Amino acid sequence: MTKLIAVEGTYEEMGAELGRRTSELVERSVQTYLRRFRDDAGLSAADVSRWGAVYLDVARRYDARIAAMLEGLAAGAGQPIEHITALNARTEMLYGTGYRDEGCTSVAVLPKHTRQGHTLLAQNWDWHPEQGPVTFLLATRDTTGFTVLTLAEAGMLAKSGLNSAGLGVCANLLVSDRDTGGAGVPYHYLLRGVLQSRTMSQAHRKALDVVRISSGNLLIADAGGEAIDLEVAPDVFGTLLPQNGLITHSNHFQAPLPLVDRKAATSALTLLRPARARHLLEDAAAARTLEPEDVVAALRDHYSYPDSICRHVDPDAGKGEEIASVYSVVMDLDARELSIAEHPPCERPYERWRLDDLFTPGAGPEICFPIEEDHA
Repeated sequence: MTKLIAVEGTYEEMGAELGRRTSELVERSVQTYLRRFRDDAGLSAADVSRWGAVYLDVARRYDARIAAMLEGLAAGAGQPIEHITALNARTEMLYGTGYRDEGCTSVAVLPKHTRQGHTLLAQNWDWHPEQGPVTFLLATRDTTGFTVLTLAEAGMLAKSGLNSAGLGVCANLLVSDRDTGGAGVPYHYLLRGVLQSRTMSQAHRKALDVVRISSGNLLIADAGGEAIDLEVAPDVFGTLLPQNGLITHSNHFQAPLPLVDRKAATSALTLLRPARARHLLEDAAAARTLEPEDVVAALRDHYSYPDSICRHVDPDAGKGEEIASVYSVVMDLDARELSIAEHPPCERPYERWRLDDLFTPGAGPEICFPIEEDHA
């Protein structure tokens, strides 16, 4: 079962409780990324501390709630705050210095194309399998009752998730020639900023009206029945709107932007994964009968295995470079539900969590989307 950590209170209190309850996992995650910062990006301990201090200052200027959670988390976990902020800026710490890696496949479906009339948002998160055991579902409920449920690596605050306003986001790595180091807003701050938003317009401002130093993709949808894909890079951004009720995305830029895409030629099957997902879903979408089960089937797809939508470790990958679909997430934004499966999603049922039940003592997930015979 995917671990759920639920915390409530002020943002500093939530961060501190999160840090206390995950201190061992945070230590493992910090050590993993400190090693990657050193070995893959050539960053010394002093470099990490210096940049961590920069990104703490950025957090305070970008969103005081995020800064308070990070400071509370560091105190609760017994970690230097600079290590925690560097962890939350790991995309910039690694990719901005030449480090390259993988992925994800994301899907949004508009409600008029689904059987239930609900907005669906989903993703396979492709990353290093070693991060699976230190990744969990993080639920936060602030003093106003505003709730966020998101996948999170230990020591970090966001990835793909949804909130009690019915707004959700999925994340996809993008890399361009514009990426650099500096004092911009890290990509994972943008993800948490979107999840802190109560409206689509607020989410747009949190992602777009900021100084960025890295590229990334944010697929955003809401229970109001709309979805938009934001491809962001330093100083520029592009948008994609649904076509025939669907948006699909992977790890290359699809909007015409004045940049050089550094992933399109090398990221495993990125040029076909969005089209493959669309091909698997478009008939049901056109018939307006698409259901979450159809999305799950697409996320379990093995076309061009092992570099498929359901990603498996390439046996020829070097040690430390293994990539797989570490988690698979399907969200029903109208029902305020998130279903999740650990690696590999083709061999596991999903666990469905309802936002209304997250803070109910003894409440747990419902098992859903069992394994079909051809996926066993």
